[in-house]
Amino acid sequence: MAHEPSKTQPTDADVDAFVAAVEQPVRRRDAERLIELMARVTGEQPRLWGPSIVGFGTYHYAYPSGREGDAIAAGFSPRKAATTVYLADGVEAHADLLANLGPHTSSVSCVYIKDLDKVDLGVLEEAVRRSYATVTAESFGDAG
Repeated sequence: MAHEPSKTQPTDADVDAFVAAVEQPVRRRDAERLIELMARVTGEQPRLWGPSIVGFGTYHYAYPSGREGDAIAAGFSPRKAATTVYLADGVEAHADLLANLGPHTSSVSCVYIKDLDKVDLGVLEEAVRRSYATVTAESFGDAG
């Protein structure tokens, strides 16, 4: 199967302007804090992917089906209901850490946090660090 680009692509939009435009003060504050945390953990600069995802670095994925592409290696999105933190290698890989995070919900590869003040930022930082290291390792996602 040919390379299918993800629907979410990096843009040249201004990350600071995007964050400044986040309506809810808690989401805006948390976005500013996550930019600092993720830039420190990944060594990458933030880049806006699509209209609302702040991403740090990329990794190439390849599924057994033949589908492949590039995606953010770490990132988040300040959504209305909660800030979504993306763990590209999946939430399950970090269940031990996330058990100690504090109030959050999760899905397959997303952790939803309503207020960073109510979670353990050290735990979140370690989950992001481990996820980023896993997906940026040479062997991650290789089909063979």
